[in-house]
Amino acid sequence: MTVYPTAIPGVMIIEPRLFPDSRGYFFEAYVEHDFHRLVCPEIRFVQDNESRSHHGVVRGLHFQLPPHSQAKLVRVVEGAIIDIALDMRAGSPTFGQHVAVELSAANHRQLFLPHGMAHGFAVTSESATILYKVDSPYAPEYDSGVSVLDETLGIQWPFPISDAILSDKDRCRVAFADFATPFSYQK
Repeated sequence: MTVYPTAIPGVMIIEPRLFPDSRGYFFEAYVEHDFHRLVCPEIRFVQDNESRSHHGVVRGLHFQLPPHSQAKLVRVVEGAIIDIALDMRAGSPTFGQHVAVELSAANHRQLFLPHGMAHGFAVTSESATILYKVDSPYAPEYDSGVSVLDETLGIQWPFPISDAILSDKDRCRVAFADFATPFSYQK
């Protein structure tokens, strides 16, 4: 695999090595040894999640609060999304900034989000199936997020956010400036 850093420290784009032939292709989506050597040695994934959404759906910007915060490794196996990582870590040189990466079944890219990132995505294809690994199980009482409708974040969604299909919970999330972050940046 090839790993590309993004503008946010710790957020990485991962491209697997593809082996195409006349039958189709093969690639290793996750090899723990390579992930630890090239991306993050201390992460141990404990849960795989799958999400399916239709065009126009925006999910996010989600995270779990400490002590159940989650690092994530996200990929798309059907369709395409614009995936967002928002830095929530106080003291980070990129606090409040985000990166947007296209993940698709066609490009096979994955996005690694370390602890302290809010995560969201917009579905740009007819539908999309997203798989993601997390290093802490889902803990509903620690579920949190900030609003995708917060224009001060400067996220360029692929369609007007006012037209997005949002859950009631995501429609009512607080603005970034109104959230007291429990996350801190560590080099």
